[in-house]
Amino acid sequence: MELAHSLLLNEEALKRIPDAKKPVFIFEWMRFLDKVLVAAQKSDIKEKQKTLVKQLTNQISESPGPPTRKLLARCLAVLFSVGDTFDLFDTINKCNDLIKTKDDSPSYLPTKLTAICCIGAMYEKLGRMVGRSFEETVQLLIKALRNAESQGRCEVMQTLQKVIVGMGSAATGCHKDIYKATKGCMADRVMSVRVAAAQCMYSLVQEASFMTTTELDSVSSLCLRALDGSNYDVRCAVGKLLGHLFATSLIPKQHATGKKKQVTLDYLLDMLSTGFLKANSGFLKSEMLSGAGQVNREIRVGVTHAYVEFVKCMGGTWMERNISSLLKHVLYLLANPKATPTHVDAVYARKCVQFILRTLIGSLLGEKAQIAAAKEISQHIIKAMNAVSPEAMLDSTHAEMISGQHVLVSALHELGCIVQTLGTSASPLVSEPQTGIIDPVVSVLLHPSPSARLAAAWCLRSITIALPSELTPLIDRCMESMEKLRSSPEAVSGYSYAIAALLGGVYKCPLGIPHSKGKKIFSMAEDLLKTATKDSRLSVQKTQCGWLLLGAIMTLGPPVVKHHLPRMLLLWRNAFPKNKQEMDSEKARGDAFTWQVTLEGRAGALCAMDSFIRYCRELVTEDVIRRLIIPLECALTMLQQIPAMIKTHGTQLKASAAMVRLRLYQVMFLLPPDQYEVAYNHVLRELVAEFTLTDNPSNTTTSLLRSMCHVDDSIILGSWLQETDHKPIEDQLQPNSASGSGAIEHDGAALYRRCPANEHIPGPLPLGVNVIDNSVKLFGIVFQHVPHKHRLQMLQHFTECIKHASKSRQQAVQMNIFTAVLCALKCLADSKSGFGHSEVRKAAVQLVLGALNSPSPILRCAAGEALGRIAQVMEDGRFIAELSQYSFDKLNSARDVVTRTGHSLALGCLHRYVGGMGSGQHLNTSVSILLALAQDNTSPVVQVWALHALGLIADSGGPMFRGYIEPTLSLVLNLLLSVPPSNVDVHQCLGKCLSALITSIGPELQSNTNSIAAARLYCLVCCAIMQDHHDSLVQAEAISCLQQLHMFAPRHVNLTTLVPHLCETLNSSHLLLRRAAVACLRQLSQREASEISEHALTLISDKDDPKNRGKIIITETGLEGALFELLDRETDNKLCKDVHDTIISMLHSLAAENLTRWFTLLKDVLAASISDSSSPDANEAGAGDKEEDDDDVAQITIAEKEDTHPSVAPRWPTRVFATDCLQKIISDCESKTVAHFDLAIARDMRETHGKGDYLVLHLTELVRVAFIAATSDSDQLRLAGLATLQKVINNFSMIADPEVPGHVILEQYQAQVGAALRPAFAPNAPSDVTAAACQVCSTWIGSGVAHDLNDLRRVHQLLVSSLEKLKLGRHKASLYSESATTMEKLAVLQAWAEVYIVAIQKEHDHGNTDDKSRSEDDFGEIESQGESLLSLVQPELVSLSKHWLCVLKDQVYLSLPSDYSNSLPNEGGTYYAPDTADTVRPIYKRSWPPILYAVSLWLNECGFGNFPLEYTGGEPPANHASSVTEGPPANMQNEEVNTDRFHLLLGIAVEAMCSPTSIQPLETVNMCLKSVFVLLDKPWPRSRLGKKQTLAVELLNVLHRLLLTRESLATHQLVLDCTKQILRSALENLEEQKVKDSEFKVQSGHQVSLSVFGEGGENGKIEAGQSVVFATLEVCLCGLIRQMPELNPNLPTTGFPLRQMKLSDEACHLVASIINAIAELPGLCSFAGSISILPTILYLTTGVIREAASLSLQSPLQEPITVALETLTTFCACPYVSDPRSCDHWSRLLQSAIATVLDFSKADAEKDKPGIDEKTLLLALSVFLLNCDDDITGNPQLKQGLIEAFQTAWMSKNNRVKLMCVQKLTSIFQKMERKKATPYIRQCAPPIIEWLGGVGQNKPANQDGLQLVIDSIAMLETLVAIAEDSTNACCHGNHLSNFSF
Repeated sequence: MELAHSLLLNEEALKRIPDAKKPVFIFEWMRFLDKVLVAAQKSDIKEKQKTLVKQLTNQISESPGPPTRKLLARCLAVLFSVGDTFDLFDTINKCNDLIKTKDDSPSYLPTKLTAICCIGAMYEKLGRMVGRSFEETVQLLIKALRNAESQGRCEVMQTLQKVIVGMGSAATGCHKDIYKATKGCMADRVMSVRVAAAQCMYSLVQEASFMTTTELDSVSSLCLRALDGSNYDVRCAVGKLLGHLFATSLIPKQHATGKKKQVTLDYLLDMLSTGFLKANSGFLKSEMLSGAGQVNREIRVGVTHAYVEFVKCMGGTWMERNISSLLKHVLYLLANPKATPTHVDAVYARKCVQFILRTLIGSLLGEKAQIAAAKEISQHIIKAMNAVSPEAMLDSTHAEMISGQHVLVSALHELGCIVQTLGTSASPLVSEPQTGIIDPVVSVLLHPSPSARLAAAWCLRSITIALPSELTPLIDRCMESMEKLRSSPEAVSGYSYAIAALLGGVYKCPLGIPHSKGKKIFSMAEDLLKTATKDSRLSVQKTQCGWLLLGAIMTLGPPVVKHHLPRMLLLWRNAFPKNKQEMDSEKARGDAFTWQVTLEGRAGALCAMDSFIRYCRELVTEDVIRRLIIPLECALTMLQQIPAMIKTHGTQLKASAAMVRLRLYQVMFLLPPDQYEVAYNHVLRELVAEFTLTDNPSNTTTSLLRSMCHVDDSIILGSWLQETDHKPIEDQLQPNSASGSGAIEHDGAALYRRCPANEHIPGPLPLGVNVIDNSVKLFGIVFQHVPHKHRLQMLQHFTECIKHASKSRQQAVQMNIFTAVLCALKCLADSKSGFGHSEVRKAAVQLVLGALNSPSPILRCAAGEALGRIAQVMEDGRFIAELSQYSFDKLNSARDVVTRTGHSLALGCLHRYVGGMGSGQHLNTSVSILLALAQDNTSPVVQVWALHALGLIADSGGPMFRGYIEPTLSLVLNLLLSVPPSNVDVHQCLGKCLSALITSIGPELQSNTNSIAAARLYCLVCCAIMQDHHDSLVQAEAISCLQQLHMFAPRHVNLTTLVPHLCETLNSSHLLLRRAAVACLRQLSQREASEISEHALTLISDKDDPKNRGKIIITETGLEGALFELLDRETDNKLCKDVHDTIISMLHSLAAENLTRWFTLLKDVLAASISDSSSPDANEAGAGDKEEDDDDVAQITIAEKEDTHPSVAPRWPTRVFATDCLQKIISDCESKTVAHFDLAIARDMRETHGKGDYLVLHLTELVRVAFIAATSDSDQLRLAGLATLQKVINNFSMIADPEVPGHVILEQYQAQVGAALRPAFAPNAPSDVTAAACQVCSTWIGSGVAHDLNDLRRVHQLLVSSLEKLKLGRHKASLYSESATTMEKLAVLQAWAEVYIVAIQKEHDHGNTDDKSRSEDDFGEIESQGESLLSLVQPELVSLSKHWLCVLKDQVYLSLPSDYSNSLPNEGGTYYAPDTADTVRPIYKRSWPPILYAVSLWLNECGFGNFPLEYTGGEPPANHASSVTEGPPANMQNEEVNTDRFHLLLGIAVEAMCSPTSIQPLETVNMCLKSVFVLLDKPWPRSRLGKKQTLAVELLNVLHRLLLTRESLATHQLVLDCTKQILRSALENLEEQKVKDSEFKVQSGHQVSLSVFGEGGENGKIEAGQSVVFATLEVCLCGLIRQMPELNPNLPTTGFPLRQMKLSDEACHLVASIINAIAELPGLCSFAGSISILPTILYLTTGVIREAASLSLQSPLQEPITVALETLTTFCACPYVSDPRSCDHWSRLLQSAIATVLDFSKADAEKDKPGIDEKTLLLALSVFLLNCDDDITGNPQLKQGLIEAFQTAWMSKNNRVKLMCVQKLTSIFQKMERKKATPYIRQCAPPIIEWLGGVGQNKPANQDGLQLVIDSIAMLETLVAIAEDSTNACCHGNHLSNFSF
């Protein structure tokens, strides 16, 4: 195929290839030509143009397929546009001649179609360059149209459209003729022709003025006729035409000639409304007057499309100006009785109206315009309510009421949608008294129509979800109104609906409602049920509403419901008869009304039960289920009596009885089936009778059949319409589906249930459908639990039901049965259960095979699915073989379409569910048959089903399908090249099949073998063909296939063409296509973000260009900006999620390198907040950048220029996402270069390299964006802005300002930070916003940015004002739940705690040094006239300390295990109510650690034990918030108070440190350790700990566990610090005991002996678990081994030498701290105890020396060595060395230590002993020699080893080692007794003196050598001094006898 890539067709190569591949070769050549013609040099083209034209025109006669002819036409048009036009007219004439030919044979058709296509392409591309030849062409085309078949008619229409577009006004003379020809095609029986005709008319409207004047009515009537019997594509095309027609007629033409009457808006709207209401009649006056015709749903849906298109053409600006007229017209379409003749028609009409409003208001209007629209709708609601006459208010069947209720329902639904979309930005709609929307909505609750009342309730729910602050007031208002109007049925019903809806929306309000509301509503509901029988006029309403409210309460969850559960169980029990006798007696009495009340009550009870099980799963225990089963069994028994009851009392009970059945099925579906096992027979009998329509005269069908089939069968089922933007209105046109008829009045429980995703309004299906749906689902659950014989009976019964059903009912019964069977089979497969014995299998197969020949496609699809499912659960190869063979035989023998399609799918489903391995032996036959069927051009339906089945086999075949890839791929390509484009279903199936083939080949697509290369090329060609198809689904399949190809073979997918195509596709009107494009971009962005960004930037265009009006285009912000714009238009959750993922992937890859572009983009997105901001501090935003503010004002002014289609400002969810993106950018920069956070480096890099984009250079934008977000009117955006502000403070607070030394760059933004925080502390601010602001306040104050206290007071005053919230009592009325109040108060206290911690640390830092530089200060310099940060906190400490202690007490209670839940205070804690204990635990978990640390610091600062009960650090101000808790009892002494506080704090810390690693974060553990350290930093708490040795041991054990489980060095260091404090407390306690004992014995005259004090006593036994020393040793040993594993004596050996890693400075300090702690241990022991522990501590100390001074390290670790040597010094000087009782043991152990150190110096490679540093060795030996007695060091062997060590050191080649040797010898000579020193002098001094004698000849070469000489002379002087001081000359002579000078 590479030979096809040339400018001219390689005819020689074409001749050589097989005929089957020639079309592919031709297509590939034209595909190459299409790309190269635009890019090639004109000279090259002109040189070969004549030959090229000839080759192309020759191809016209070669019968090319549809894709080839389209490409051929494009190549010819481009060739003439870039080259010469000499041959243009010859080419046109040749095409005209081909069209003239009267050959109507099928073989000539492709040639004629190609000629028509080429003509169209040339006229469209070249326009007026073709002269007047178009006249002849047009006439020829019109003439050809008369006898053309469907493909020809479609092609002619497309060509005429291209002529109109290309020629423009030059073809005015032909417009009339074209119009007349097109009129006939508008009602063509072939839908593709209608679409083409509509598109031709659309172009004609743009060019021909008569279309919008004289022919306006005629064209409109024609459009209506085209909509009759239309499909989705026709409705879209005609709706677009009609909307464009009306919009064009309304907009005055600038160049219009003559005086023509201008069409008015009212006239056009009346025409549309006439089409909406009189759907089968036209717009002509004669047709209007006749008034004939019934509602045609297809026409009504088409007109709905037209409404939307009309307004979209007019633009958002026009809509804003005409919103009042538009709303009035659209809403009052429903007021006409002709629109709502039946309930179903009314629901469908409402859906159309709601679609119009939602689409237009939701997409065209910005937030301000939406608020105006909401106010306008509110006025219409008021007018509608005022228009209801008193007579209508009394009669719910009054015609006036019936017509008005639908207007109200649609208005209320749209109002709710608007408000919910706006979120908290909708606050002006409720805050303004004159235009508030709540009062009008509440007034509808008294409307006589239940539909209107339900809609009003749902609207209120939507309002409160958007504005949570309105939730509690509305509940109170409804409860009060209901109490006042208890005698009105409408009031009881309406206000109950409202309360139920409001409770159902609580889950979407994070702050919730007070728990007391739930209790009050429960009591009210109980009262309604109790009083229901007192007034028969209200019995039904009270019964319904009582249970409705109870069901709504269940949605509040277990915290609320668990307190009411006993009463609920009692209510459920009383709602049903207790036994059979009661049931019989009940049946014998009562009239129809009584039974209606009874049935409503039981349905309500079951509904509440369903709600309880659904939303309170934690409370559904086995005991509760057992108690629920009793009323369920009663209800089941009652169902058997209902038919007789209805027969007795009339059909008015049918609805109530059906509702009981529905609720019973819903409850049983949620319960475990084994709980009602005894009732299986009764249950199944009812279920089977339900969906087989045994007692149902109507042909009701289930809505679940499509969902029970596989999602991949959407092509066959047509369920892809569910994935379009028009789903709400197109649903009503789907056959055998009730999905479009959902309405809230069908089930009042929908008010409080969760609304499905992507749906603004709940749409429960009609009761009859809903009952069958739930019976089917329950049947599927129960079927798997019943015995096989019952399964057999049911399957046989199903067959009989289908057989005996009348022809009109058979399909309905069959659909219901197959849905139930599929549901059962799915449940069997999911549970891995068997299907049954052979009889069951036979019955099932017989049932299914009969439906494979059904004329209904959906039934055939269900039968195939069922057959596959049966094979899946059977897992029997023989059975699968029999089924496959049966289908083979049928396909070989049958010739009808039904049999072929059904059995084709059966084969596909068998393979899908048993996999390639299970059906491998049938694979060859299956593929062969399906390949043959797929080539049946006579039946596109057979092709579709065969290709679909082939795709299923390819998808499931796995490696076994590899041998069939080549023929299947060839088939796909050939069909794509030959199948007419109008057979869209075939092309869609080809796309699915291609996708399966690509998956089958997989990663091998990367290889370059001939077969794979050919397959890859075929795949790319197929994708190119599908990309060029007109259908959106086919294009989506093409994109998905390219996405797969990119995943497997990224090098072979051309992103240069793919990315621009994807960007253009973002503007598609088809949801599936946009989804596919974004999903592909998402994948590309994860791998090649930079490339796709660059390719997208090549598409930059001008947004002001009229061609780009209303489109998403690529601007300077690139693809990212286009995706942000897409977010504001899309409502599909899946698509929005993919857009988010794509932006985030691009952000992570590109943002850090392109900060300017990203900041520009995010600023543009967030700039929408500026004008909408309600903050009074907005002016402070620009305090630091005045120029930027001016620029923004200028930009806003320009944006206000008149524009008919203005861009909608980014909505708040998009702005929230943009703010989150900003935070991610900051996080990404943290891992990049340091220049991002250093202004000096960033500026230097920019000046040095001339480029560089660093985050710190954009700090102004960062602060500005954070300010904009934090002061917006959207609460979610405010939270995101505060989080961003905190991140900015954390990252930039320490960055110095190079222009102002000693200051940081954030100082200039203090005003903005204060202004951003101030709105969050307003009295009406939500709790979560205030809590977030408190966190930012503490971060800002702690950052130390503010130098001056006066600057800091701005933020400090906000925190002081927040203390007012602590004044409020716990039980004070609140808008939100108690947990929200808890969160707010704890956030305030946590912020103050963090500020106090910083203040104390600052005080300590300032106390340590007065001249600390800025770079060394963690918190900055805060000095102002001698004040400090602590002086700001000090006045509040009295109150704060009490609050903090109360929080800690609450935490203690809340941290108790669940077993101790009864120990919690009945009245709750200080800051939480008893009902919220479970919900506030996470809040306390976040807040208590800093509070614990703050309290510890406070107690440390004020002095434990030395202060009165009230803190003496200053009096609180008079107006300060009073404490929420009382002080300790009056009789409680200071000691007791302090003890309680000490144990409280220590207990909380220990409990947290004992928690598993996964529960407590590291920050919490570190905070606890700091608290423990500070707590034990004063003598009084240490004395308490010292007196309780078991407590100290337990604390040490906890610390030991932390060392084992935590990896952080900082945590380990804190553990050691706490360990030292514990040791300190033990030592102090020991000293205290010694002093007391000493004083006692002195007074009593006894001998004082203190050595028996301490652990170990006289026997030296150290007991594990009771010894502080032992526990400390565990901690120290663990800490050392974590850093130096070689110290572990039990370390397993691997046979390889361990290479020791150099420890960090932090690790060295940690090791040194451990050794320091070890040095304290002997002091805690008695003489005997010290002997027990000395071997261990000497081993560890000398081991540290060995590891720290190991020669395997580059350099010794000085800090651990120094501390270890100091510790050895301490041991050598220990009093126990000289104690007679222990001196022997100590001496031997110290000698052992000396020997060990000496042994360390001996390197042994075989034993992995590298030896130790010689200088360290000398230091260690000097310690022993200088500090130990001669009894220890005088041992001959040790002495000799010591001497040899010094001699060896002197022989070293390292002068520094020699220097150390001389220095240490000098110390020994000076400090040791002469007798002890004599051996060292004799053996070590002579070599040194001898070397000194030769220094004159060998002078030192460096400083070390010179220093060695100096120190050697000093040693000699010492020796001389020793000799001179001696009084024994002889001894002197002997000493110096060996010296030679």
